[in-house]
Amino acid sequence: MSETPPESPRPEPAPDEPASPGTTPDEGVSEQAGPGRAAPETAAVGARREQIPAPAAAPQAAGRGEAGGGTASMPEPPKIPAYAAQRPGGQGRQGPPRQGPQRQGPPSPWGKPPPSVTTRLRAKKAEPVHTGTLWAALATALLGMALLGDGIGLNLLIVALPASAGAYIAARAAGRRIRPWTAVWAIGGLALLVVPALRDAGWPTFLAMVSALALGSLALHGSRSWLGVFLGSLGVFTSVFESLGWGVRGVRERMSGSRGRYGVVFRSAAVAVVLVIVFGALFASADAAFADLLSDLTPDVSVGDGPWRIFLGLLALVGALAAAYTAAAPVGWDRVIVRPGKARGRLEWALPLVVLNLLFAAFLTIQLTVLLGGYDKVMAETDLSYSEYARQGFWQLLWATVLTLGVIALALRWAPRGGTRDRTLVRCVLGTLCFLTLVVVASALRRMDLYVDAYGLTRLRISVAAVELWLGVILVLIMAAGVFGPRLLPRAVAASAAVGVLAFGLISPDGLIAEQNVQRYRNAHSIDIEYLKGLSADAVPALDTLPEPLRSCALQDIQRTLRGSDEPWYATSWGEARARDILGDWDPGYRALNCRGLSTGDNGDERGGGTDDVYDPYDPYDPY
Repeated sequence: MSETPPESPRPEPAPDEPASPGTTPDEGVSEQAGPGRAAPETAAVGARREQIPAPAAAPQAAGRGEAGGGTASMPEPPKIPAYAAQRPGGQGRQGPPRQGPQRQGPPSPWGKPPPSVTTRLRAKKAEPVHTGTLWAALATALLGMALLGDGIGLNLLIVALPASAGAYIAARAAGRRIRPWTAVWAIGGLALLVVPALRDAGWPTFLAMVSALALGSLALHGSRSWLGVFLGSLGVFTSVFESLGWGVRGVRERMSGSRGRYGVVFRSAAVAVVLVIVFGALFASADAAFADLLSDLTPDVSVGDGPWRIFLGLLALVGALAAAYTAAAPVGWDRVIVRPGKARGRLEWALPLVVLNLLFAAFLTIQLTVLLGGYDKVMAETDLSYSEYARQGFWQLLWATVLTLGVIALALRWAPRGGTRDRTLVRCVLGTLCFLTLVVVASALRRMDLYVDAYGLTRLRISVAAVELWLGVILVLIMAAGVFGPRLLPRAVAASAAVGVLAFGLISPDGLIAEQNVQRYRNAHSIDIEYLKGLSADAVPALDTLPEPLRSCALQDIQRTLRGSDEPWYATSWGEARARDILGDWDPGYRALNCRGLSTGDNGDERGGGTDDVYDPYDPYDPY
């Protein structure tokens, strides 16, 4: 590297002394300056540099100016890329992030990866796992391994209780307290797990399990906004992987710090289990009554289903840890901001909705005319049968209700927000639309009533009727939000869905279907045995009242299923237990030999008899 005499004499650095690592080229010095070539401002810069003391860490590594026509040169410091300017240990510069666009360099091979979205949204880092949480997770795993492999029933609630206790302990250790809505979600989730213990039908049980998981996740997060409630109901899954490391660290810390104490606990528990197994087996072999009691109270575990039970135990353990970790460090889903839509002008916003209101009003006027004039007049004018008229309208009105809710959501997003007049306009227009849609809901439910009266009740029909009723509840909640404010609307809608699922499970839909069809047979001697025989054990009390041979034909498949299952008490629903008490050891015998063709009457055809139009294109459960 070439050197030129400095403008003023300075102590030269030692030959082996390196330049200061923080030295940078002088500002204003041309990079093209070389031997025999001077930049325009170098003399002034050199004069200014003489007045600045050199850093204490490198007193000899001062910059050099130039005088006359000479040039100044200095050892160039090694250029360190921005991504490599890290503190020891791989930690980058602490402090607030720099504003404005920044050039992203290649990832550091020794630095930490960037945090995930959920990590950034968590309110705080989870505290070390509490000992009570670890014991609760262990109890959940053991109960899941022992109880969940035999079926679905009360065992779901039994396994969920220690997992809930572990989450509560973790929340208290993190300084969180129970709020009213948290208690609502938690109690509602546990109440939904009562449905599998009561009903034998699989479809209301599945809805209850999914809803219970969603409410439990909401209880752990405590979200308020629309997006927060939606994401919060699924947010527990985002804690699965982090919770595993959290639990492993907690166990490792306790084992390394208290090896002797925990070793005593584990050894004592192992000895107790061995003693219970040995002496329990002896007492069971000595007394038949005690053996029966012991077989009813303890799970039947075999070597063949060992891997399946181990998997269920691990699944329960992961679920308990994920719930506890979420309770200790919840994700702030409410911090995800959705920008409001662009506000429209009054005329641009209100005109389409006013036209839609007029269309709704015209349709409902026709419906009122039908109700006053009677269905006979309408059928005579339209050439439609009674059942065709009922069937034709329900599904269209159901979709009209769903689309109207979408229109209301978009209208609120683009509503004018200028002041009091705009708020009054929005409330009047959308309130009118909600009221007219409520009348449409009532009309749809009335058509479903006619539909069921003509065809009979099925699982699909009772399900869509329940959905239509829930949509009406949502409309009422939207109207209430227009009066009292929308702050509670997202949580109220979620709570109404949970209440609807709980009520749907408690009324026993299969039992209700059987009761309606049995009553229909008594009134019109019309019944579809082929459909009723596919119901669950919840339908046994109603089907048991049918005359022979209809009774035997309807119950033979259910009785065969009950005889083929030997589930323990914790995996048996109350509906199944009641069906066993009613049927006992009953055998349909010869009475069920000729069941084909026993479906009597019109099989759900239109009023007035006949066997035409028995196919229902909207019902996949229709056997025809």
